[in-house]
Amino acid sequence: MQTTSVLQWPGRELQAFDDTAALIANLDLVVGVDTAAVHLAGALGVPVWILLSHAADWRWLLERDDSPWYASARLFRQTTAGDWDAVMTRVRTELAVLKQAAG
Repeated sequence: MQTTSVLQWPGRELQAFDDTAALIANLDLVVGVDTAAVHLAGALGVPVWILLSHAADWRWLLERDDSPWYASARLFRQTTAGDWDAVMTRVRTELAVLKQAAG
């Protein structure tokens, strides 16, 4: 069975932060950079993959791919400053693993 993904932008419907929380609570995974949305996903316990620059904020600590603040978070760090291609390659690989596991 082939599945089709459709990208939808809900921005117009998000009038307040609780709207954003309600949307995130219904997602299987949130992928993003260090923004309020990824913090909200982590606080809600929704699986979240956070893409971090080489000089990430102190709260993400150093040399780890998890977060003591959010049990559902996985960190994808740049190993070389400015190299987002390597980060996105790792994310694509891990998304493929999730897709395969989901059947």
